Amino acid sequence: MAYTSTEGRQDLLDGLAEATSHLGVALESLGEAYEQLDEQTADRLEQELFGPTQKAYGRAQRIVTAFAGRYGMAAGTFGPQSSGLPSRGARGFIDDAVAALAEAAEGFVAVQESPPWTEVGDTELRAGVADIRGLIDDLPQRADDLVRTLGR
Repeated sequence: MAYTSTEGRQDLLDGLAEATSHLGVALESLGEAYEQLDEQTADRLEQELFGPTQKAYGRAQRIVTAFAGRYGMAAGTFGPQSSGLPSRGARGFIDDAVAALAEAAEGFVAVQESPPWTEVGDTELRAGVADIRGLIDDLPQRADDLVRTLGR
């Protein structure tokens, strides 16, 4: 079944919004983990995980909004995400963040592999998604490295 350029762009926006929401969950989970760590470990979490995730989340929001704006479409909204109960501990929140980052990465890959990506995606969108993937692709490994040092 054929689809219009508008439908293809909407498919891209929907996929990008879903991936972006996973970044929001990761960001919230990392913020909760930060609150439960000692100062030195919290600073490391902020530098190695929270900062890049925050940058990727902001970048994702901007590219979705800009892409929608270029074609007169609604970008949707990005609200606060729930990160779970504090009793999970820092390790639990970091695990949640890693899972959310993996979901986000899978979402961005799915968008890049979808037919509308090549048919109606534009240069700015492609560059933005590549930038986001560059920011988040190694974060699960960084998180694993950080978790190994917890409690030492």
